[in-house]
Amino acid sequence: MLAAIIAATPGAAQESDAPATAPQPPSVSVVEATAREIVATVVVTGTLVPRETVVVGAEVDGLRIDELLADEGDTVDAGAVLARLETDMIETDLARNDSQVARADAALAQAQSQIAEAESAKVEADAALARTRPLADKGIVGRDVLDQRISAAAATASRLASAYQGVSVAEADKAMTQAERRQLELKKSKAVITAPTAGLVLSRSARLGAIASASGGGLFEIARDNLIELDAEVTESVLNSLAKGQTVTVTLPGDRDTIEGTVRLVSPLVDAATRLGRVRIALPPSDLLRSGSFARGAIEIARSQGIVLPNTAVVTDGDESVVQVVRDGTIESRPIRIGINTGSEVEILDGLAEGEAVVALAGTFVRDGDRVTPTEMQSAEVQG
Repeated sequence: MLAAIIAATPGAAQESDAPATAPQPPSVSVVEATAREIVATVVVTGTLVPRETVVVGAEVDGLRIDELLADEGDTVDAGAVLARLETDMIETDLARNDSQVARADAALAQAQSQIAEAESAKVEADAALARTRPLADKGIVGRDVLDQRISAAAATASRLASAYQGVSVAEADKAMTQAERRQLELKKSKAVITAPTAGLVLSRSARLGAIASASGGGLFEIARDNLIELDAEVTESVLNSLAKGQTVTVTLPGDRDTIEGTVRLVSPLVDAATRLGRVRIALPPSDLLRSGSFARGAIEIARSQGIVLPNTAVVTDGDESVVQVVRDGTIESRPIRIGINTGSEVEILDGLAEGEAVVALAGTFVRDGDRVTPTEMQSAEVQG
């Protein structure tokens, strides 16, 4: 359409006519107002980091690392065995505990048998005392016999109480040995170090033969669910234009391919010294993503379908924007209303129709009403 406009301009037609009798109007480069999609983006840079890092360490002290089954770069499932610790000392302690449990069982059985004997003796002593009392009251037996029966009954009662106490002690001893066994079995189970979550092993500090320590730091670091994301800094001036869910195109150094992500988190804080805020961009799992690498992201903050011109074709003064339209070879200054501005292109919301020819470099040497010869520069689409 632009070519047709240029061909129809009187100044342009004179070039092919007979010798001109009047000077040709000055040439001016124009672009065609093009209807198409325009996308505004904010470019951010940052570092690839795990969304969440899980530190896996030993939960027992004093055991030697006997076997390593995972290394940096491995992808592991939840529950996968990462390392095993030596359990020889635990096995020895378990065998010793077995004998302690057996002794505790024997002691408990003996204490329970003593209760039975003491109860039988007490029954006999109580019966003898019951028979002796009426005889002593009648004077048939002497007072010394009654005193013996009373002493015997008291002794058997004391013996029975001691027997019950012995059972309580034996039961406590057995419970203690059983608790020790459970502790040893738990310690043995902790000798198998497993991944608490699925993910990517980022680092391994565990070394064969080293003594594990529950307080000595982690043995492995895992990126939970193998999720790596871009941690980027943005200026506070654009922070308010970012929102969760916005589309982001991420580019890695040395890689022509891009990875599509989304804004996961916009930090509510701005650094008082740098005036920068932070944004986290979620990315799908990929072998291209390496924690610690530099990356660049283009965050889509707006998208629209409308008339598009290069920024150079628009003159803005405060809240007013103007373009210079070439209409029948004459400059016509026209106020417009703009929308998305990408820095190189601008969306025209009102005041301009698709296909109209617009001076490519507005506000130069031409003014409203000037006669010009339009020459095609390039479309707004090529300008983008």
